[in-house]
Amino acid sequence: MDKKITLLYFSATGTTKKIVTKIGNSLINKDKNMNLEKIDFTLPSVRDKEIDFSEDDLVILGVPVYAGRVPNVLLKYLFTIKGNGALAVAVVVYGNRDYDDALIELRDILVLNEFKVIAAAAFVGEHAFSYTLAKDRPDEKDMELVEYFVDNLYQKLVGEKTFKNITVKGNRPYRKYYMPKDENGVPQDIRKVKPKTKDKCMDCKLCANICPMGSIDYDDVSLINGICIKCNACVKKCPTGAKYFDDRIYLMHKRELEIEFAERKEPELFI
Repeated sequence: MDKKITLLYFSATGTTKKIVTKIGNSLINKDKNMNLEKIDFTLPSVRDKEIDFSEDDLVILGVPVYAGRVPNVLLKYLFTIKGNGALAVAVVVYGNRDYDDALIELRDILVLNEFKVIAAAAFVGEHAFSYTLAKDRPDEKDMELVEYFVDNLYQKLVGEKTFKNITVKGNRPYRKYYMPKDENGVPQDIRKVKPKTKDKCMDCKLCANICPMGSIDYDDVSLINGICIKCNACVKKCPTGAKYFDDRIYLMHKRELEIEFAERKEPELFI
């Protein structure tokens, strides 16, 4: 099959990258005539560039689920990606709570951008807030399902001449962004919550370099100059464990997620 595969993903802590990369590599293993390209748009500088595809392309687009939706900070960029009849696979990765309407939203964005969405999937990755909720996922069992997904995707690619947009689970209009609640059940907005920095910070600048919003001040990494999307890249990747959150509602929400959604959820595939 003569197709160029492009892996296109946002992955602050690496879980979405792991899934999308596995899909791409598994496809290449099935057909050496396909070429593979990767575009990681996690950092803001990459999102400054518009991308155009053609009917000869297959795009595997992966994003994390934030509050049950496609991250709203990515919408402007996502709408600049032009399909021009290219085939696409929509992939979302969520932290074992629920992907709500993220997958149908991503599918709809791709269709509006003139892609033909021939397959879609919702996978589970370790929750951005936690080290215990969906710990170490995607794991071996998840990767076996990726292989099953790719097997069916490949059969579709080589066995069908015309393609229709896949139907996925979700609501229209989309549900509102999921919000945590306080002790009295009142929804709380944690968008302005930002990480703190402990004295053991060694000023290596890693957090400033990997922040997907470019919000951590390079000269003083304890300062947050822009928005924080709570991706926890700075927290989970800090070599000394110097980054942390101490907001009461944020921590209460984190604990509730870890307790209420501890039972393992499995990926959902649409093909």
